[in-house]
Amino acid sequence: MKHRLLALALSSVLLAGGAYAQSGSPNIPAPQDVAYPGTIKLEVDASNLSQRIIRVKETIPAQAGPLTLLYPMWVPGGHTPRNALDKIAGITFKANGQTLDWKRDTLDVAAFHINVPAGATEITAEFDFLTPTSGAQGRVVMTPNMLNVQFLSTVLYPAGHYMHQIMMDPHVTYPAGWTAFTALDEAGRSGDTVNYKAVPFDILVDSPVYAGRYTRNIDLTPAGSTVPVKLGVVADAAKYLETKPKQIEQHKAMVEQALKLYGAQHYNHYQFLFSLSDQMGGNGLEHQRSSENGVGTDYFTGWNEKTGFTDLLAHEYTHSWNGKYRRGKDLWVPNLNTPMQDSLLWVYEGQTQYWGNVLAARSGMRPLPASIDALALVAATYAENRPGLRWRNIQDTTNDPIIASRAPRAYRNYQMSEDYYSGGQMIWLEADALIRAKTGGKKSLDDFARAFFGVNNGEWEQQNTYTFEDVVATLNGVLPYDWASFLRERLDGKHGLTDGIEAAGWRLVYKDTPSAFAKANARWGGADFVYSLGLSIGKDGSIGDVRWDSPAFNAGIGSGATVVAVNGQAYDKDLLEDAVKAAKDGKAPIELMLKEFDRYRTVKLDYRGGLRYPHLERIPGKPDYLTPILTARK
Repeated sequence: MKHRLLALALSSVLLAGGAYAQSGSPNIPAPQDVAYPGTIKLEVDASNLSQRIIRVKETIPAQAGPLTLLYPMWVPGGHTPRNALDKIAGITFKANGQTLDWKRDTLDVAAFHINVPAGATEITAEFDFLTPTSGAQGRVVMTPNMLNVQFLSTVLYPAGHYMHQIMMDPHVTYPAGWTAFTALDEAGRSGDTVNYKAVPFDILVDSPVYAGRYTRNIDLTPAGSTVPVKLGVVADAAKYLETKPKQIEQHKAMVEQALKLYGAQHYNHYQFLFSLSDQMGGNGLEHQRSSENGVGTDYFTGWNEKTGFTDLLAHEYTHSWNGKYRRGKDLWVPNLNTPMQDSLLWVYEGQTQYWGNVLAARSGMRPLPASIDALALVAATYAENRPGLRWRNIQDTTNDPIIASRAPRAYRNYQMSEDYYSGGQMIWLEADALIRAKTGGKKSLDDFARAFFGVNNGEWEQQNTYTFEDVVATLNGVLPYDWASFLRERLDGKHGLTDGIEAAGWRLVYKDTPSAFAKANARWGGADFVYSLGLSIGKDGSIGDVRWDSPAFNAGIGSGATVVAVNGQAYDKDLLEDAVKAAKDGKAPIELMLKEFDRYRTVKLDYRGGLRYPHLERIPGKPDYLTPILTARK
């Protein structure tokens, strides 16, 4: 269902009864599917690196009378009202050379009310966006060598209109000599200011910028394709841009495998935005024609061929199809101050999590053994490390972006948080294995992906929404089955989440050494005793998550304490591993001295299970569907 075709019907529903529930404020005009008169000129000055302040000026066509401007609050891809309203300051409005009074709406504090004076045909709005100067204030987006401009955070827009009806004329000033990457098309340049072609507001806020001093734009366009795909890299230093031919081949293969999977492209060009930095905050955020991706500096230079790359790029690229072009019907909103509903995130994010891992494997970005090892970690999570499933289900976790906005939690395994990602991945693995088994390998979830996401090749300026019933209908088109019950039983907690492993011909086992993939991803220097003692420990001895009802938890150990000694000796990761091994065949408990604030106490753990780390192994005599799932399509 196309969102722009739904406009009039949705407008009627929103206005029914005379009240509009975007904020509950009666002073804010309801959005309607009518064009805003004129084009808003947006000037963003992002050149102040020393103070990390972005200066914004907008010239907004207007007529005499009341005008309400909104600061976007609901973050597409974030599924939550978490935009940076707290970071704008110095707001002023002018018309006819005079400063105008303004008033913030006390019920919806992201709305600003202005009276446009008689004779005025436009107003100017100016404000400063004070970007974080440390990670404690939020994600750092400006450093001496790179920056990330998210138009979502640097714009006010008029209430009363659907966002695709508001035309924007963007101009951005960058630090001298820098290169900028974005999905927007350039219209010209004036010194260090880039003038971009005018676009509707919804496309503007879906087209962020990465810019930097040290940059490289790598061509990932598949052979024979006329639709460009580029990997725009910004780095802390030029040396981090160095790549090997095989690394580029694998990234190109990821794009090729995605196109073979979906059979369509929903962009006229695609620009990965990719930062390699220990200074700018890391992130992963999807857009229709681009994605924001941030990792550490050694992505290329510290590459381990056996464990491969993260699946971040594959995940965010998949969102161009799943989440941006096609998205849950209750996630579509007429403007970004209308509440979104997240009930279908187990498709939006859960299936994207599934395909991101699959595409990383099929492209060689993550070798097959490492891909299987990565899946073992997910399977173990839902076999043992989510005791919260006793009281909560995957469907309910789709509310977590609104409940918690990704804030840290004291006992994540028990409280749970956004488990629709990896829990959803496990559901889709089981669905894939079931389809393959019942069709003798002739069909798979690939057929669903092509039928569901690969429609209307080339279309990208409007979104195609779906419901639970649409998902079920498409699955039935691949394989007639009671898919509604299959999905609901797993989403609503009436069925386990790990059956897909055995259905794919493998089983979860535990060994006394971690997999090569787990070792490579433990560079944080901590220790994983999650499936033995029931806790994870940081490099400094600090205890992270404590598994609910585990030996550690039942002995009274809580999240946030610090292990200072093991059996009377100063804490060391290897020392605790040796103690767990010794206790397996011994009689004495493991003694941990803990520091909790300014107090010390000793806890005895009577644990005899030895070290346990998750692995997958083949089930003899059972068809192997996992290997073909993770193998490149020809």
